[in-house]
Amino acid sequence: MSAHDHADYAQGGAAHGSLKGYLIGFVLSAILTAIPFWMVMSGAIDNKQATAVIVMAFAAVQIVVHMVFFLHMNPASEGGWSMLALIFTVILVVIVLSGSLWVMYHLNANMMPGLHEMREMP
Repeated sequence: MSAHDHADYAQGGAAHGSLKGYLIGFVLSAILTAIPFWMVMSGAIDNKQATAVIVMAFAAVQIVVHMVFFLHMNPASEGGWSMLALIFTVILVVIVLSGSLWVMYHLNANMMPGLHEMREMP
């Protein structure tokens, strides 16, 4: 067993990034930041909801870029366990966020139902 083999074993066999990989990740991250910033600051899209959805889509893509180029996550790393943990985390976050939004929407719609009628009275 050579020193090189021991270093690979200590690292868990995970791939290290190269300068080229880091530069590609940096350029993609900068582009994925600059485009939404330009869209919001210039008012390129008049519809605020569409702009918000587009900005969130760019954010999701940027998360993937960070995971691939900087965290070196792929289905092969750590025998797939890190990807499985990520998928589980994403599923839990989606459930919690969508459930929270659903509850808040229904609380807003159903809270004090007579309040709207009282406001309309002269």
